[in-house]
Amino acid sequence: MIHTLKCPSCAAPLDYADENDRVSIRCPFCNNTVVVPEALRKKENPLSISVNLGTPTRTRSSALPAIVVIFIVVIVASIVGVIYGLTQAFRSTTTARVQIPTPQFPQLPAFPAPPNASPSPEGMAKMTLKFGSEGTGPGMFNDSRSIALDGEGRIFIGDYTGGRIQVFDATGKFITQWMADQEMPLRGLTADRRGTVYVVQRGKISRYEALTGKALGEVAYEGGSGFDDAVALPDGGLLAAWYRGSDDIVRFDSSGHVAKVMRAAISGQSRRSELNMRVAADGLGNVYALGTFNSAVFKFAPDGRFLNRFGGSGDQQGQFRAPDAIAVDGHGRVYVSDIHGVQVFDSDGRYVDRFKTDGIAFGMIFNDKNELFVAARSHVMRFELKPPAK
Repeated sequence: MIHTLKCPSCAAPLDYADENDRVSIRCPFCNNTVVVPEALRKKENPLSISVNLGTPTRTRSSALPAIVVIFIVVIVASIVGVIYGLTQAFRSTTTARVQIPTPQFPQLPAFPAPPNASPSPEGMAKMTLKFGSEGTGPGMFNDSRSIALDGEGRIFIGDYTGGRIQVFDATGKFITQWMADQEMPLRGLTADRRGTVYVVQRGKISRYEALTGKALGEVAYEGGSGFDDAVALPDGGLLAAWYRGSDDIVRFDSSGHVAKVMRAAISGQSRRSELNMRVAADGLGNVYALGTFNSAVFKFAPDGRFLNRFGGSGDQQGQFRAPDAIAVDGHGRVYVSDIHGVQVFDSDGRYVDRFKTDGIAFGMIFNDKNELFVAARSHVMRFELKPPAK
Protein backbone atom coordinates (compact mmCIF):
# COMPACT_ATOMS: atom_id res chain seq x y z
CA MET A 1 0.00 0.00 0.00
CA ILE A 2 1.26 3.50 -0.83
CA HIS A 3 1.10 6.11 1.95
CA THR A 4 1.54 9.86 1.47
CA LEU A 5 3.68 11.77 3.98
CA LYS A 6 4.21 15.50 4.27
CA CYS A 7 7.75 16.89 4.26
CA PRO A 8 8.27 18.84 7.54
CA SER A 9 10.50 21.39 5.77
CA CYS A 10 8.61 22.27 2.58
CA ALA A 11 5.24 20.49 3.12
CA ALA A 12 5.63 18.62 -0.17
CA PRO A 13 3.77 15.28 -0.52
CA LEU A 14 5.99 12.20 -0.29
CA ASP A 15 4.94 8.70 -1.35
CA TYR A 16 6.08 5.72 0.73
CA ALA A 17 5.32 2.03 0.17
CA ASP A 18 4.64 0.12 3.37
CA GLU A 19 6.46 -2.95 2.07
CA ASN A 20 9.63 -0.83 2.03
CA ASP A 21 11.95 -1.38 5.03
CA ARG A 22 13.70 2.02 4.86
CA VAL A 23 13.52 4.17 7.99
CA SER A 24 14.00 7.45 6.11
CA ILE A 25 13.40 8.95 2.69
CA ARG A 26 14.66 12.08 1.00
CA CYS A 27 12.30 14.82 -0.15
CA PRO A 28 12.86 15.38 -3.92
CA PHE A 29 11.68 18.97 -3.62
CA CYS A 30 13.83 20.36 -0.76
CA ASN A 31 16.36 17.48 -0.34
CA ASN A 32 15.49 17.20 3.34
CA THR A 33 15.78 13.77 4.99
CA VAL A 34 12.41 12.66 6.39
CA VAL A 35 12.10 9.92 9.02
CA VAL A 36 9.30 7.49 8.17
CA PRO A 37 6.82 7.03 11.05
CA GLU A 38 7.36 3.69 12.77
CA ALA A 39 3.75 2.68 12.14
CA LEU A 40 4.39 2.67 8.37
CA ARG A 41 7.63 0.70 8.37
CA LYS A 42 7.74 -2.93 7.26
CA LYS A 43 7.48 -5.28 10.22
CA GLU A 44 8.11 -8.99 10.32
CA ASN A 45 5.15 -11.02 11.56
CA PRO A 46 6.06 -12.96 14.71
CA LEU A 47 5.90 -16.73 14.48
CA SER A 48 2.56 -17.87 15.76
CA ILE A 49 0.95 -21.27 16.26
CA SER A 50 -2.80 -21.53 16.17
CA VAL A 51 -5.08 -24.45 16.89
CA ASN A 52 -8.30 -24.63 14.92
CA LEU A 53 -10.94 -26.05 17.21
CA GLY A 54 -13.44 -26.17 14.41
CA THR A 55 -16.78 -24.50 14.06
CA PRO A 56 -19.16 -25.54 16.84
CA THR A 57 -22.36 -27.23 15.77
CA ARG A 58 -25.41 -28.44 17.61
CA THR A 59 -24.60 -32.16 17.10
CA ARG A 60 -22.88 -34.26 19.77
CA SER A 61 -20.46 -35.97 17.39
CA SER A 62 -18.74 -32.66 16.32
CA ALA A 63 -17.94 -31.69 19.93
CA LEU A 64 -15.79 -34.77 20.60
CA PRO A 65 -12.80 -33.79 18.39
CA ALA A 66 -12.70 -30.36 19.98
CA ILE A 67 -12.62 -31.85 23.48
CA VAL A 68 -9.81 -34.21 22.49
CA VAL A 69 -7.77 -31.32 21.04
CA ILE A 70 -8.24 -29.22 24.18
CA PHE A 71 -7.15 -32.15 26.34
CA ILE A 72 -3.97 -32.60 24.27
CA VAL A 73 -3.17 -28.88 24.48
CA VAL A 74 -3.52 -28.93 28.28
CA ILE A 75 -1.22 -31.98 28.56
CA VAL A 76 1.43 -30.36 26.31
CA ALA A 77 1.27 -27.08 28.24
CA SER A 78 1.77 -28.94 31.52
CA ILE A 79 4.83 -30.75 30.18
CA VAL A 80 6.32 -27.46 28.91
CA GLY A 81 5.69 -25.88 32.31
CA VAL A 82 7.52 -28.68 34.12
CA ILE A 83 10.49 -28.45 31.74
CA TYR A 84 10.65 -24.66 32.16
CA GLY A 85 10.58 -24.99 35.95
CA LEU A 86 13.42 -27.51 35.92
CA THR A 87 15.44 -25.27 33.60
CA GLN A 88 15.02 -22.26 35.87
CA ALA A 89 16.03 -24.33 38.91
CA PHE A 90 19.14 -25.54 37.12
CA ARG A 91 20.12 -21.98 36.12
CA SER A 92 19.65 -20.73 39.68
CA THR A 93 22.12 -23.33 40.95
CA THR A 94 24.75 -22.52 38.34
CA THR A 95 24.54 -18.71 38.22
CA ALA A 96 27.17 -18.33 40.92
CA ARG A 97 29.62 -20.50 39.02
CA VAL A 98 29.03 -19.48 35.37
CA GLN A 99 28.69 -15.92 34.10
CA ILE A 100 27.35 -15.73 30.56
CA PRO A 101 28.39 -12.40 29.03
CA THR A 102 25.81 -10.31 27.20
CA PRO A 103 26.71 -10.08 23.50
CA GLN A 104 28.08 -6.69 22.54
CA PHE A 105 27.79 -5.42 19.00
CA PRO A 106 30.71 -3.08 18.39
CA GLN A 107 30.22 0.49 17.24
CA LEU A 108 32.65 2.19 14.92
CA PRO A 109 35.79 2.47 17.10
CA ALA A 110 37.07 5.87 18.13
CA PHE A 111 40.76 6.53 18.61
CA PRO A 112 41.67 6.68 22.29
CA ALA A 113 42.73 10.02 23.66
CA PRO A 114 46.49 10.48 24.08
CA PRO A 115 47.78 11.04 27.62
CA ASN A 116 47.79 14.85 27.26
CA ALA A 117 44.32 15.04 25.68
CA SER A 118 42.42 16.10 28.83
CA PRO A 119 40.89 19.56 28.40
CA SER A 120 43.01 22.23 30.02
CA PRO A 121 41.36 24.51 32.63
CA GLU A 122 41.34 27.48 30.27
CA GLY A 123 40.34 25.40 27.25
CA MET A 124 41.82 25.44 23.77
CA ALA A 125 39.28 27.87 22.25
CA LYS A 126 38.71 31.49 23.24
CA MET A 127 35.74 33.42 21.84
CA THR A 128 36.94 36.75 20.46
CA LEU A 129 33.85 37.93 18.58
CA LYS A 130 30.10 37.39 18.67
CA PHE A 131 27.44 39.21 16.68
CA GLY A 132 23.84 38.84 15.57
CA SER A 133 20.50 38.02 17.15
CA GLU A 134 17.27 36.34 16.14
CA GLY A 135 15.22 38.28 13.62
CA THR A 136 14.88 39.31 10.00
CA GLY A 137 16.50 42.76 10.04
CA PRO A 138 20.01 43.60 8.83
CA GLY A 139 22.55 41.77 10.98
CA MET A 140 19.85 39.51 12.45
CA PHE A 141 19.44 35.83 11.61
CA ASN A 142 16.57 33.45 10.98
CA ASP A 143 17.92 29.91 11.45
CA SER A 144 21.33 30.58 9.90
CA ARG A 145 23.25 27.33 9.43
CA SER A 146 25.75 28.11 6.65
CA ILE A 147 28.85 30.31 6.71
CA ALA A 148 31.56 31.19 4.17
CA LEU A 149 34.60 33.48 3.92
CA ASP A 150 36.20 35.01 0.82
CA GLY A 151 39.77 36.20 0.20
CA GLU A 152 38.99 39.65 1.63
CA GLY A 153 37.84 38.20 4.93
CA ARG A 154 34.19 39.03 4.28
CA ILE A 155 31.72 36.79 6.07
CA PHE A 156 28.69 35.33 4.28
CA ILE A 157 25.81 33.92 6.34
CA GLY A 158 22.94 31.95 4.79
CA ASP A 159 19.53 31.38 6.37
CA TYR A 160 18.35 27.78 6.05
CA THR A 161 14.97 28.91 4.67
CA GLY A 162 14.09 32.01 2.67
CA GLY A 163 17.31 32.15 0.63
CA ARG A 164 18.75 35.25 2.35
CA ILE A 165 22.53 35.74 2.19
CA GLN A 166 23.95 38.46 4.46
CA VAL A 167 27.43 39.91 4.00
CA PHE A 168 29.61 41.24 6.85
CA ASP A 169 33.14 42.55 7.09
CA ALA A 170 35.78 40.73 9.12
CA THR A 171 34.67 42.49 12.32
CA GLY A 172 31.03 41.47 11.97
CA LYS A 173 29.76 44.81 10.60
CA PHE A 174 26.82 44.40 8.25
CA ILE A 175 27.58 45.35 4.63
CA THR A 176 24.67 44.17 2.48
CA GLN A 177 22.38 41.26 1.71
CA TRP A 178 20.92 39.52 -1.33
CA MET A 179 18.60 36.63 -2.07
CA ALA A 180 19.27 33.20 -3.55
CA ASP A 181 16.44 30.69 -4.15
CA GLN A 182 13.69 31.70 -1.74
CA GLU A 183 11.65 28.51 -2.12
CA MET A 184 14.06 25.75 -1.10
CA PRO A 185 16.29 25.18 1.96
CA LEU A 186 19.89 26.32 1.71
CA ARG A 187 21.99 23.19 2.22
CA GLY A 188 25.51 24.47 1.61
CA LEU A 189 27.45 27.73 1.22
CA THR A 190 31.06 28.50 0.33
CA ALA A 191 33.11 31.28 -1.29
CA ASP A 192 36.39 31.26 -3.21
CA ARG A 193 39.22 33.75 -2.80
CA ARG A 194 38.11 35.71 -5.87
CA GLY A 195 34.76 36.60 -4.31
CA THR A 196 32.47 34.12 -6.03
CA VAL A 197 29.85 32.65 -3.70
CA TYR A 198 28.53 29.11 -4.25
CA VAL A 199 25.08 28.22 -2.92
CA VAL A 200 23.76 24.64 -2.71
CA GLN A 201 19.99 24.42 -3.20
CA ARG A 202 17.65 22.05 -5.05
CA GLY A 203 20.59 19.67 -5.37
CA LYS A 204 22.44 22.19 -7.56
CA ILE A 205 25.45 24.44 -7.00
CA SER A 206 24.76 28.00 -8.15
CA ARG A 207 27.35 30.80 -8.45
CA TYR A 208 26.76 34.44 -7.40
CA GLU A 209 28.73 37.70 -7.23
CA ALA A 210 29.73 38.24 -3.62
CA LEU A 211 28.40 41.77 -3.04
CA THR A 212 25.59 42.10 -5.57
CA GLY A 213 24.15 38.59 -5.58
CA LYS A 214 24.13 38.59 -9.37
CA ALA A 215 23.55 35.05 -10.65
CA LEU A 216 26.52 33.65 -12.57
CA GLY A 217 25.08 30.28 -13.56
CA GLU A 218 25.43 26.77 -12.17
CA VAL A 219 28.34 24.41 -11.75
CA ALA A 220 27.88 21.81 -14.50
CA TYR A 221 27.93 18.12 -13.62
CA GLU A 222 26.98 15.33 -16.01
CA GLY A 223 25.39 13.38 -13.16
CA GLY A 224 22.80 16.11 -12.78
CA SER A 225 21.45 17.58 -9.56
CA GLY A 226 22.04 15.89 -6.22
CA PHE A 227 24.56 18.05 -4.37
CA ASP A 228 24.27 18.49 -0.61
CA ASP A 229 27.37 20.45 0.37
CA ALA A 230 30.35 22.25 -1.15
CA VAL A 231 33.61 23.82 0.01
CA ALA A 232 36.01 26.03 -1.94
CA LEU A 233 39.62 24.84 -2.17
CA PRO A 234 42.78 27.00 -1.88
CA ASP A 235 43.69 26.32 -5.52
CA GLY A 236 40.41 27.75 -6.78
CA GLY A 237 38.73 24.38 -7.16
CA LEU A 238 35.61 23.09 -5.48
CA LEU A 239 34.86 20.00 -3.41
CA ALA A 240 31.24 18.83 -3.33
CA ALA A 241 29.13 16.07 -1.76
CA TRP A 242 26.71 14.36 -4.17
CA TYR A 243 24.00 11.97 -2.97
CA ARG A 244 21.80 11.00 -5.95
CA GLY A 245 21.87 7.21 -5.81
CA SER A 246 25.29 7.15 -4.12
CA ASP A 247 27.30 9.20 -1.63
CA ASP A 248 29.96 10.45 -4.06
CA ILE A 249 32.51 13.21 -3.57
CA VAL A 250 33.20 15.33 -6.65
CA ARG A 251 36.26 17.56 -7.03
CA PHE A 252 36.12 20.38 -9.61
CA ASP A 253 39.22 22.23 -10.81
CA SER A 254 39.52 26.03 -10.95
CA SER A 255 37.92 26.02 -14.42
CA GLY A 256 34.83 24.16 -13.18
CA HIS A 257 35.70 20.85 -14.82
CA VAL A 258 35.41 17.54 -12.97
CA ALA A 259 38.88 16.51 -11.81
CA LYS A 260 38.01 13.53 -9.60
CA VAL A 261 34.98 11.53 -8.47
CA MET A 262 35.19 9.39 -5.33
CA ARG A 263 32.36 6.88 -5.77
CA ALA A 264 30.39 5.76 -2.69
CA ALA A 265 32.92 7.54 -0.50
CA ILE A 266 31.26 6.65 2.81
CA SER A 267 29.00 3.68 2.07
CA GLY A 268 31.82 1.99 0.18
CA GLN A 269 33.80 1.85 3.43
CA SER A 270 31.07 1.44 6.06
CA ARG A 271 28.63 -0.73 4.04
CA ARG A 272 25.93 1.58 5.35
CA SER A 273 24.11 4.16 3.23
CA GLU A 274 24.75 7.84 3.88
CA LEU A 275 22.02 10.41 3.23
CA ASN A 276 23.67 13.55 4.61
CA MET A 277 27.37 14.16 3.97
CA ARG A 278 29.47 17.22 4.87
CA VAL A 279 32.91 17.73 3.30
CA ALA A 280 36.16 19.55 4.13
CA ALA A 281 39.77 19.56 2.94
CA ASP A 282 43.15 20.47 4.40
CA GLY A 283 45.97 22.46 2.81
CA LEU A 284 47.63 19.29 1.49
CA GLY A 285 44.57 18.28 -0.51
CA ASN A 286 43.38 15.52 1.82
CA VAL A 287 39.60 15.16 1.85
CA TYR A 288 37.44 14.63 4.94
CA ALA A 289 33.82 13.45 4.70
CA LEU A 290 31.51 13.60 7.70
CA GLY A 291 28.66 11.11 7.47
CA THR A 292 25.92 12.24 9.85
CA PHE A 293 24.02 8.96 9.47
CA ASN A 294 27.23 6.96 10.00
CA SER A 295 28.42 9.26 12.83
CA ALA A 296 31.97 9.05 11.53
CA VAL A 297 34.65 10.92 9.61
CA PHE A 298 36.29 9.34 6.56
CA LYS A 299 39.67 10.61 5.32
CA PHE A 300 40.90 10.31 1.73
CA ALA A 301 44.19 11.16 0.04
CA PRO A 302 44.22 13.81 -2.74
CA ASP A 303 44.07 11.01 -5.33
CA GLY A 304 40.93 9.57 -3.71
CA ARG A 305 42.52 6.66 -1.81
CA PHE A 306 40.78 5.85 1.46
CA LEU A 307 43.13 6.46 4.40
CA ASN A 308 41.27 6.35 7.68
CA ARG A 309 37.98 6.59 9.54
CA PHE A 310 37.30 7.76 13.06
CA GLY A 311 34.43 8.62 15.35
CA GLY A 312 31.40 6.48 16.09
CA SER A 313 27.99 6.93 17.64
CA GLY A 314 28.08 7.68 21.37
CA ASP A 315 28.77 10.24 24.06
CA GLN A 316 32.37 9.35 24.91
CA GLN A 317 35.49 11.22 23.85
CA GLY A 318 35.97 10.85 20.12
CA GLN A 319 32.36 9.79 19.49
CA PHE A 320 29.52 11.83 17.99
CA ARG A 321 25.92 12.45 18.88
CA ALA A 322 24.03 14.04 15.96
CA PRO A 323 27.07 15.61 14.21
CA ASP A 324 26.44 18.66 12.03
CA ALA A 325 29.59 20.27 10.62
CA ILE A 326 33.26 19.64 9.88
CA ALA A 327 36.24 21.95 9.29
CA VAL A 328 40.04 21.63 9.14
CA ASP A 329 42.45 24.25 10.51
CA GLY A 330 45.84 25.36 9.24
CA HIS A 331 47.62 22.72 11.35
CA GLY A 332 45.61 19.85 9.85
CA ARG A 333 43.46 19.39 12.95
CA VAL A 334 39.89 18.26 12.28
CA TYR A 335 36.92 19.90 14.02
CA VAL A 336 33.54 18.16 14.25
CA SER A 337 30.48 19.69 15.89
CA ASP A 338 27.58 17.85 17.53
CA ILE A 339 25.03 18.53 20.27
CA HIS A 340 27.74 18.43 22.94
CA GLY A 341 30.06 21.01 21.35
CA VAL A 342 33.05 20.88 19.01
CA GLN A 343 35.55 18.01 19.18
CA VAL A 344 39.10 18.35 17.88
CA PHE A 345 41.19 15.55 16.34
CA ASP A 346 44.67 15.47 14.92
CA SER A 347 45.17 14.68 11.24
CA ASP A 348 45.27 10.94 12.00
CA GLY A 349 41.94 10.98 13.83
CA ARG A 350 43.22 10.90 17.41
CA TYR A 351 41.07 12.82 19.88
CA VAL A 352 42.67 16.04 21.15
CA ASP A 353 40.09 18.15 22.97
CA ARG A 354 36.52 19.41 23.12
CA PHE A 355 35.12 22.89 23.63
CA LYS A 356 31.67 24.41 23.96
CA THR A 357 30.00 26.99 21.74
CA ASP A 358 26.99 29.18 22.46
CA GLY A 359 24.46 27.02 20.64
CA ILE A 360 25.05 24.18 18.19
CA ALA A 361 27.67 24.91 15.52
CA PHE A 362 25.74 24.21 12.31
CA GLY A 363 28.41 25.81 10.12
CA MET A 364 32.19 26.16 10.67
CA ILE A 365 35.06 27.61 8.64
CA PHE A 366 38.61 28.92 9.23
CA ASN A 367 40.15 32.14 7.93
CA ASP A 368 43.78 32.76 6.96
CA LYS A 369 44.62 33.63 10.57
CA ASN A 370 43.51 30.18 11.70
CA GLU A 371 40.51 31.66 13.50
CA LEU A 372 37.35 29.56 13.60
CA PHE A 373 34.03 31.15 12.59
CA VAL A 374 30.82 29.42 13.67
CA ALA A 375 27.21 29.93 12.55
CA ALA A 376 24.77 28.94 15.30
CA ARG A 377 21.30 29.79 13.94
CA SER A 378 20.80 33.20 15.62
CA HIS A 379 24.37 34.46 15.93
CA VAL A 380 27.94 34.11 14.68
CA MET A 381 31.05 33.50 16.79
CA ARG A 382 34.78 33.72 16.19
CA PHE A 383 37.26 31.63 18.19
CA GLU A 384 40.99 31.86 18.66
CA LEU A 385 42.52 28.39 18.91
CA LYS A 386 45.65 27.27 20.74
CA PRO A 387 48.35 25.93 18.43
CA PRO A 388 49.28 22.26 18.73
CA ALA A 389 51.65 21.36 21.56
CA LYS A 390 55.20 20.80 20.40
